[in-house]
Amino acid sequence: MVQALSSYNIEARCRIVVLISGNGSNLQAIIDHCNDGEISAEVVAVISNVQSAFGLTRARLAGIEALCLNHQGFISRTAFDEALTTLVEDFRPDLVALAGFMRILSPAFVNQFAGRLMNIHPSLLPHYPGLDTHRRAIADGAREHGATVHFVTQDLDAGPVIIQGRVKVCENDSEHSLSTRVHEIEHRIYPQAVHWFASGRLRLEDDVAILDGEPLA
Repeated sequence: MVQALSSYNIEARCRIVVLISGNGSNLQAIIDHCNDGEISAEVVAVISNVQSAFGLTRARLAGIEALCLNHQGFISRTAFDEALTTLVEDFRPDLVALAGFMRILSPAFVNQFAGRLMNIHPSLLPHYPGLDTHRRAIADGAREHGATVHFVTQDLDAGPVIIQGRVKVCENDSEHSLSTRVHEIEHRIYPQAVHWFASGRLRLEDDVAILDGEPLA
């Protein structure tokens, strides 16, 4: 899916808000690429729905504002998403990156950030949407597995694909060993997708991912 470089670059650094629920290894990959200058962007905030998420510690160590908005403190998903929308918008993001954010987002939230909402999923979508992707791939005898970065739409794990990374499923693979190799792929393809977006090369148009003026299919 890699396309030729475009001469177009946006002048301002892209402002990114990252949503997490856990360890935050993909968050770390994005932070590292921003700090190295490989992505013309800045992570301006990290928000988690889980207070103990290690990703919040990663953010604080990097000097990034880290906040917890605990979903258990709200009477409904709608109420939580309304509060989350307000909190995210306070940081004026150009891009909202989901990195292991274990909440199904409401249509209102998705619509608010349409075209600037991105996710990474640990499978080769449309195969294995949802949870337990590594276990399901092994159980099915899949020969190939991987990860997908996609724009988020109202349909779960079904938004337009931006980039995929593939790994071979070995005969003796466990969930852990397969997950480890998929994570290595994730840490390469997510920063790549963010770089494309931050440099103005990638956009969502009429529910189609467009890179360098050409649709990704």
